[in-house]
Amino acid sequence: MRLTNVTQMALPAGRVYSLELPAVDRVPGKPLPISFDQRRHVGEGDRAGSWMAIAARIPAGTTREDLARAWKAVVARHGTLRTAFRHVDGMMTLETVELGPGVWRHHPAADGQLTREIVRVVFDRTCRPFARPSHRLCVVEPDDTVTDRRPVVVVGGDHSHLDMWSLKVLVRDLLAALPDQRTGRSAPLSTAAPFAEHTALLESLPPSPDEVHLRWAEILDAAGGVMPRFPLPLGDLSSVRNEVVDVRDVLDAGELARIEEEASRAGIRLIVRAMSILTAVMARTASAPLRAVFPVHSRTEPRWHDAVGWFITNTVLECGDTDPAACAAAVRQAIELGSHPLGPILAPYGGMPASPGMFALSWLDARRLPVQLDPDLELQYVSAVVPTDGVMIWFIVTTSGLHLRCRYPDTARARVSVSGWLDEIQRAFRVA
Repeated sequence: MRLTNVTQMALPAGRVYSLELPAVDRVPGKPLPISFDQRRHVGEGDRAGSWMAIAARIPAGTTREDLARAWKAVVARHGTLRTAFRHVDGMMTLETVELGPGVWRHHPAADGQLTREIVRVVFDRTCRPFARPSHRLCVVEPDDTVTDRRPVVVVGGDHSHLDMWSLKVLVRDLLAALPDQRTGRSAPLSTAAPFAEHTALLESLPPSPDEVHLRWAEILDAAGGVMPRFPLPLGDLSSVRNEVVDVRDVLDAGELARIEEEASRAGIRLIVRAMSILTAVMARTASAPLRAVFPVHSRTEPRWHDAVGWFITNTVLECGDTDPAACAAAVRQAIELGSHPLGPILAPYGGMPASPGMFALSWLDARRLPVQLDPDLELQYVSAVVPTDGVMIWFIVTTSGLHLRCRYPDTARARVSVSGWLDEIQRAFRVA
């Protein structure tokens, strides 16, 4: 599995098609509930680059007709893929839509245009917050000159309806819905729990305890009323900048196994050992504690494990002590803070109090997800190109090792600060 960006993803040369499933009508009924993160994301307006995607190999010989039927079965299974945002009388609403039968569109390449560049154009145009629907399935059919004849599907969607876990669910379900080339049959797909139901459940929870509100206030007040900022200089952030995306392999499978074994002997989890290392790096490079926005998932019940939606909420991880016990406590507290609905907590701050230089850190151990896929699929998690004024780093653990992807603003100062910081992270993990 690769963690990559659309400008760096690996796709074979070939013909690119996308399956258009246009919304043809609204389904009568009450508007659906909108989650805190959906409202924040869609509230930034219709734009390109707000999507995420996953790419995977599918069996050689798979026809577009079979692929279309399988994708329609996936869309029928997951309710959020049949919802769309729109403005009504100045208010944002989320509604269920009826999708048309679908048609394949060929996207011919201009002279010298790479297949990944074509896919980027398609997703930037169709996977947007107010698109109806805001997802699209592409397939790259390899040229005759390509040795591996297996097509590559790329499933993209606006972030308002998807998270990284969801992308693996979609690939698994798509493969299940494809007819087996030996029997001609496919697995039936039952209806999955809808994300709107999860949003409604969160809205029905009792108010968060006072101590949770107090801790959030302490965290935000420590940063001047905003979410944590990256502690190293980033240059002029008076406006958003083009992004720099740095993708690195930090540890191979053997190096990861060594650190995991050492962590196990110490009675700690891998994430705790990793946060200890990162805390030490931050102290050494910035003379600051590790303080970052820390995404955590909200799939707290088994019924959400096979669902698709934005099951991610934000918390803050704060650790200034490299001692494993302190790091374990910091991780536990971050998860606890993230288990409460953010809307009421952040209402006194006008919502998510982001600011230029905001720092976010994501950790995903893909091996621990209930959804597991064959490495032979050559999975790629793909991010879009988006202007930024903050630093976001993703760590992902797979069977092949520990990998990172970091996005930061393209300024001369940030290129020095962030790239040097990433160098230190790589060195620290390898000598840990």
